[in-house]
Amino acid sequence: MVGESGLTTALHDIGYVITDSELDYVVLGETRTYSFEAITTAIRLVERGARFIATNPDATGPSASGSLPATGAVAALITRATGREPYYVGKPNPLMMRSAIRQIGAHSESTLMIGDRMDTDVISGMEAGLQTILVLSGISTPTSVELYPYRPTRVIGSVADLVGHTADPFAT
Repeated sequence: MVGESGLTTALHDIGYVITDSELDYVVLGETRTYSFEAITTAIRLVERGARFIATNPDATGPSASGSLPATGAVAALITRATGREPYYVGKPNPLMMRSAIRQIGAHSESTLMIGDRMDTDVISGMEAGLQTILVLSGISTPTSVELYPYRPTRVIGSVADLVGHTADPFAT
């Protein structure tokens, strides 16, 4: 497992044991402290037959100083080294979105996806049958939105633009 403590906890909670030997899966998640040693171990384990799972394909993440490499970039490194693509269990996997909606007892007609990425957040919401709101306070920009053949239901500057204005997030 390569990722933050939240991923470790989630795996333990569903009964998985984290180990470096005789394993079935290499699970790659988000962290700001990717280690070359951990990535090398993951490559070797995937080469030996471990199934490769990643939480999301985001190539970059935002920071105050600019973009940071994210899970998708590290997954690409492992893929390039091993020739094996990961199965992405998170956005934009529609199964993840539908499972989350079912878990909270909601319905697609009354649920919306708010995110800062066209390539994961908006597409995952659309593929799950949700209305979508793209916030421009993260990765996507007005220019980058134009590069995609699909559109969010609404584009706003930040989540703060939704707070306290109206019960209908699609009202202007």
